[in-house]
Amino acid sequence: MKIVLATSNKGKVREIIELLHDHEVYPYTDLMEGFEIIEDGETFKENALIKARAVYHALGDVDAIVIADDSGISVDALGGEPGIYSARYGGENATDKENMNKLINALKQQGLDSSKAHYTAAIAIVTRPFQRIEFGEDFNRSD
Repeated sequence: MKIVLATSNKGKVREIIELLHDHEVYPYTDLMEGFEIIEDGETFKENALIKARAVYHALGDVDAIVIADDSGISVDALGGEPGIYSARYGGENATDKENMNKLINALKQQGLDSSKAHYTAAIAIVTRPFQRIEFGEDFNRSD
């Protein structure tokens, strides 16, 4: 069974392939032409599910497990911004640096040079019903 990643982000693809090295893992763009997925959910979880479902349905009748994620940073002093808009906070196709600069400027406008913040990541898995999925490793972190 193929494990298909609902991303074309090379860094994410590399990390997941390393993690699941005993399995067939592909970015969806290796199996089909890339397409726009409208992430119109209100939460990281909803957007991860939207991506996973879109790729799963686009694959058609392929025996696959589709994995998608959505993540971002929420800054307390900015009322939780950028949140689900983290990747495009600085505008469509903004670079990480442009997003960071906008975030720093938003803090400066509040008269701040720092704030508490948190990072959220949601992962969604879509596959045929009633399939048993076994993979992964035990992770223990002391930091």
